Amino acid sequence: QVQLVESGGGLVQPGGSLRLSCAASGFTFSTYTMSWYRQPPGKERELIASITSSGGTTTYADSVKGRFTISRDNAKNTVYLQMNSLKPEDTAVYYCKAVMFRSAYWGQGTQVTVSS
Repeated sequence: QVQLVESGGGLVQPGGSLRLSCAASGFTFSTYTMSWYRQPPGKERELIASITSSGGTTTYADSVKGRFTISRDNAKNTVYLQMNSLKPEDTAVYYCKAVMFRSAYWGQGTQVTVSS
């Protein structure tokens, strides 16, 4: 069955870094656009980064541009989110999403807390 499993979340101090991973299985990962979303406490889920199936094009929300980097390894069926210069407002549950045409799959999320 289809699975997206996020990992790498945790507690980090402001200014610190984390790298999230999302391991995929059960579908042809290399044909899907992959995205990272986040949902801060009490707020709606928002798209923060996307990468095309080949990895050739990436896009970012203004709130994370220049601090976060999305990448993928199609040989490992994994997408990553490198997060640098973390701020308290980056605190959220982070989700990965796979999309191709009308097919879409979500992971279960991983908590990131930025606090001193």
